[in-house]
Amino acid sequence: MAGHSQFKNIMHRKGAQDARRARQFAKLIREITVAARSGLPDPAANPRLRAAVAAARQANMPKDTIDRAIKKATGEAGSDDYAEVRYEGYGPSGVAIIVEALTDNRNRTAGEIRSAFAKHGGTLGETNSVAFLFQRLGVIRYSAKSATADAMLEAAIEAGAENVETTPDGHEVTTSVEDFFAVRDALESRFGAPESAQLEWRPLSTVTLDETTAPVVMKLLEALEENDDVQNVYANFEISEALLQKLSA
Repeated sequence: MAGHSQFKNIMHRKGAQDARRARQFAKLIREITVAARSGLPDPAANPRLRAAVAAARQANMPKDTIDRAIKKATGEAGSDDYAEVRYEGYGPSGVAIIVEALTDNRNRTAGEIRSAFAKHGGTLGETNSVAFLFQRLGVIRYSAKSATADAMLEAAIEAGAENVETTPDGHEVTTSVEDFFAVRDALESRFGAPESAQLEWRPLSTVTLDETTAPVVMKLLEALEENDDVQNVYANFEISEALLQKLSA
């Protein structure tokens, strides 16, 4: 997950600009809308919606904004109808990239994603052209102060998690896709709401980027992230901490 995590760190270190925050809220609202339509409009009875609401709260989205998004999704006909789409391709230096989107116009989004790849030295491929280089996992993150390493490990194992990694920054619990919601709910009942909980693509191998190749790859990832339809971007690259700090400056 190095590529995805490091790219997010770079975006975070560049500062919470108003435009970036507005874009983040728009994407969270879109996920809430789709989640509310996929099941009951009650987060307690809809695991995906509960995860979407938790992510929105983590981003400090006002409660009334969250409530309006749920009501809109379950209200009158004629509201936006989003489809979940996954795009895959290669960026500069052979970096494999997976893009998850929610769109109300597949042709528009596909054209924009293809254009972003082409303009930044990449190539959009067919579905499953790079997915084999990643593993789909549930990832649940807690702050370091939420529990001791032993307590988190014990609870996660009892809940059916596959692995737990604890660092000074916090706890990261990984699960199979099938066990994700059950593990998340079990940990939430014991430690409270996690900082984040979602299904992610984790690379099975990585490409190491240097001072020459890293900025080029980052420009492509930024272009993809800035697309309103794009929800998540994953890539299989690795960057040194020193270079990460330099790019974040």
